[in-house]
Amino acid sequence: MPENEFRVLDGPALWSAQAHLPSVLGRQLVVTRAAGSYVHTADGRALFDGTAGLWHANVGHARAELADAAYAQMRRLETYHVFGRYLNDRALELADRLAALSPVDDVKVILNSGGSDAIDVACKLARRHWQLAGRPAKTIVLSREFAYHGLHAYGTSIAGLEFNRTGYGSESLVPETARISADDVTAVERTVAEIGAEHIAALVAEPVQGTGGVNPPSPGYLEGLQRICRDNDILFVVDEVITGFGRTGTMFASERYGLLPDLLTFAKGVTSGYAPLGGVLVTPAVWRPFYRDSPDTPVFRYGSTYSGHATACAVALRNLALLEEEKLLPRVVELEFLLAQELEVLRTVPGVADTRVAGLLGGVTLDDHLGAEAVADELVDHGFVTRPLRGNTLQISPPFITTDDELRQLVKAIGTVVTEQGDRRG
Repeated sequence: MPENEFRVLDGPALWSAQAHLPSVLGRQLVVTRAAGSYVHTADGRALFDGTAGLWHANVGHARAELADAAYAQMRRLETYHVFGRYLNDRALELADRLAALSPVDDVKVILNSGGSDAIDVACKLARRHWQLAGRPAKTIVLSREFAYHGLHAYGTSIAGLEFNRTGYGSESLVPETARISADDVTAVERTVAEIGAEHIAALVAEPVQGTGGVNPPSPGYLEGLQRICRDNDILFVVDEVITGFGRTGTMFASERYGLLPDLLTFAKGVTSGYAPLGGVLVTPAVWRPFYRDSPDTPVFRYGSTYSGHATACAVALRNLALLEEEKLLPRVVELEFLLAQELEVLRTVPGVADTRVAGLLGGVTLDDHLGAEAVADELVDHGFVTRPLRGNTLQISPPFITTDDELRQLVKAIGTVVTEQGDRRG
């Protein structure tokens, strides 16, 4: 075999996302069912879902209430598009519910299929906003170092995780983007001054960085970003795809941190992952130009087949009702307190470099001699799902229905595996 050729590995027809395929083929875990806070695999394992899937299974898995909501809706109307003069009643109902929950007043609601869709729409809407305002030079979208905003073209382009930007031909698919400091307001002010506010359309920020390593904001940082946006006529886009619908103990993290965004993106927790749904909350300053009673009023060209999907909206409405009925947001506050206590103890374990908590979002950073991926792999053998993130960090973000004991056992297992791996390395 020539030196520049390699054996092509075989495997299932399904191509796994975000996977280094030679590393995962032959050891993939096939999940066949789930219940509550546990997933069950084809090889007979029951695993505590310490990440709630990809941050989304807030009310837990396999809830009959959500399955029943989907079934009843499909029996009546599976969906009808939200295009032009056509709407469906469930999309209308959900939009009204979301507007009532919004941290800012008098919003319009754009619905689509997920977080990446929402970011793409928000960034395009920000640029369109400034064109209509007679300031077409305002095109650049700022985002933070270590940020993750999905993997559509705009999300890839504004990623603060360079490995998600590499390999697409130029610095980014959308060239009018720039990165700002993840925690230093003064550095952000310098970047804005260097670029020129007259060229900046929007600044996009996660209240708590998720995939970037579970990084809560440094004191005053988010408030500083908001002030910079207000002072420089920059739209403030808050990405609540992970944090929305209770993950930080308030319906939106914007409430927890005192933010009033111009655009707010959401997904994941709106249905607890039971149906693909996302969207954007749009404030009056941005939506009004599209609602003027004039033949010259422009059309914002967005939309997809499944925008406002009736069944997804029905599931979302029942999911939001469950959050209220079962008092799951106050429960997140209780679990945050417990998680903070447990992680404080974990910090004393040799091999643990740092821990962080914001709501039911936890990060455990390991010393350099240990690998988060290896620790996560071994935790599966102990019955726990975690996930390695940037910065040699383990993700903790279980469902809101998690018990105190389950949370304690998860953190204890992390300490056990870290200790065992450290001992083996001598």
